[in-house]
Parts: sequence; structure tokens; C-alpha cells
Amino acid sequence: MKTINWDDFRIAVEVARSGTLTEAGKRLQMNHTTVQRHINQLELALNVKLFIRHQRGYQLTDAGNILLEEVPKIDNKFKSLINQLGNIDENPHGHLRITTLSDYSSILNPAIRKFRDSFPNIRIEIFATEDVIPLDAGTVHVSLRAGSQPSAPDIIVKKIMPLNIAYYASKTYVDRYGLPKSKSEFSDHMWAMPSSDTHHVPFIKKVLQEISPQNIVYQSNNFPDIREAVIDGMAIGSMAEHQTKNVSNLVKVLVELDEREEMLWFIYHRDLKSNKRIKALYQFLTESINSN
Repeated sequence: MKTINWDDFRIAVEVARSGTLTEAGKRLQMNHTTVQRHINQLELALNVKLFIRHQRGYQLTDAGNILLEEVPKIDNKFKSLINQLGNIDENPHGHLRITTLSDYSSILNPAIRKFRDSFPNIRIEIFATEDVIPLDAGTVHVSLRAGSQPSAPDIIVKKIMPLNIAYYASKTYVDRYGLPKSKSEFSDHMWAMPSSDTHHVPFIKKVLQEISPQNIVYQSNNFPDIREAVIDGMAIGSMAEHQTKNVSNLVKVLVELDEREEMLWFIYHRDLKSNKRIKALYQFLTESINSN
């Protein structure tokens, strides 16, 4: 068997997923001729056909189906190895990549300041996003997530704090429209709600069951936008307790919620369970929150 380049396998998997050289090239940021060359040299080295070429794209052979199933497993193992080797405790340099919701930097930053006193050569990278970034890909080392307890395989989950979610209105809103005294009055008011991909979250679902779409006068996929709309008096909306501090014009709305369901979680991959830096970050984070 001829020497095989691992990149050829990676490119072949992308062709298998996308079905065409052109689409695979877009995802890989290379032209379709280069993609085709990698496929040809992989099939030549393996002496097996992975694809059947036809006008509508590339169709997998039996060998191609095996490749599509097995290569991602090997690739994940390879990334896990890189993750472990690049994050051993003896390494005083490098990056610590953290993903968090866009509204939690105010909680995270004081802990990071103390963390860097202990690890001054570590560079911190924050990915603020509402999307969940898989930890097994090695893109990030730590994830801060809000909601019910995550249950994905191969992760370690620790509590940071309860969010104590509640619904609030500004005094400006209350002076103009009053407050609902019960669930039956929810439909008499205006609401600021997150976008539809979060409507399954219990504290959001509970209100949505009592109102119609016409009651939602402001919607955003960014929770900080919701908060600002509430503070500005536009509508009633949800906030975590820590987000209401230093905001003097808010009035809590009587909506019964199960606060136990909503926590802020500290999550990392089990490959990093002995990592001294991640343990230190968690310690500084919990100490910083408890001191406030």
C-alpha cells in the first residue's frame, strides 16, 4: 500500500457528507480541482473505489460508507490526543479557551484576573455565543452553560450557581400598563422573549403557554437584548438574579417558576479531569461568585 496522507481521508469524508466536489471545496476552502486530486490519490493509494461519479454528484460505494463511518471516530481520537498532550499540567504556556453565553463575562472576568496571577503565561480566549460548542472537538477547554444539567457523554459537569430566573418589568412599563396579577392576565400584557430555538426551556415555555404570538412585541436570539428591552420599558421579560443588580427600576412579576431547573454549569472534557489550570479556574470562579 502506498503512503497515505491523513488529509486525504478528511477531505474524502467532507465529499461524502456534501455529495459534490464543489460543496466540499466551499466547506474546506479549496477549489474543486484540488479536492478531486485528493480523492483520486486516496483511491489510488488504497486501490479501492470510494465513490461512484455521476452527474448529480459523488455517491458512496460500500468502501466509502465504511470510510464515512470510521474516519470521524479516528479523527475524534486524534483530537483528543492533541487535547491531552497540549494541556498537561507541566505546560506553563498556551491557551485556555472558554465558551460562554454572551451575558456572563461580568461573572467570568474577575475570576480570570485572579487565575492569571497564578498562571501568568496562559492566554485566555473567550468565545461568547449562544451556540453549544462540543468539547470533544478540542476547540474549547471549558464551557459555561445555563439551564438544566447537561448530560452528554465524556464530560465533567460542576455547579457554579443557581440563576434564580424571574420575570421583570421596568417601573416605566408598570406605570403605563400595570402588572399581571395572575396567569389569566398574561395575555393582557406585552412580552420580550428569546427566539424560537429556546422555547423548550421551562421558564420560557411556562409563559408561552399563556400568551399568543401577538403578545410578543420584542424578540431576539441574544439574551442581553431582551434584558435591555425590559429595562427600557418596552415589555416584560426574564432575567437571572445577578443581571438585576445595579438596576434600580425593575419590578418582579409574579410568575411561579421552578428555579432548581436553571443553573450555571462549569463543563469540561474528562480528558482534562486532572488539569490543574481548569481546577484553579473553577475554584477562582466559585470563590468570586460567593464573595459577591
